Amino acid sequence: MARMIFVNLPVVDLDRSKAFYEALGLTNEPNFTDETAACMVLSETIFVMLLTHAKWKTFTDRPIPSTDSSEVMLCVSCESKDEVNGFLAAAEQNGGQPDVFAVQDHGFMFSRAFTDPDGHIWETMWMDPAVASGEVAPPEVVA
Repeated sequence: MARMIFVNLPVVDLDRSKAFYEALGLTNEPNFTDETAACMVLSETIFVMLLTHAKWKTFTDRPIPSTDSSEVMLCVSCESKDEVNGFLAAAEQNGGQPDVFAVQDHGFMFSRAFTDPDGHIWETMWMDPAVASGEVAPPEVVA
């Protein structure tokens, strides 16, 4: 069985968060969804668990960070630059904040970042498949 990842995120409004992630193309898995949590499917091996604050607190006593702080940035690969831009457009149209960092365009790699309505940071990126596979070395990036 392939290794899977479950990204667990505390959310203020479960219905709003479900709608946001559905607008990004994730689908809801009703077998793991109730009034306190929703399982949103990103791929066959990546799932985003949206947890109400009350549900989150059943897993940990650690405080939920405020929306203006960051503990982690999640990065998802895309098939093309257009798909990267599509994620950002959908995020902005559905309550997310686009381009929370400068757009990175190095020719062989392109990325943009957004936050969801609860302030969780997501980066979407595309990389030339020949560079990603190691077939071609990436050009030197000038910062």
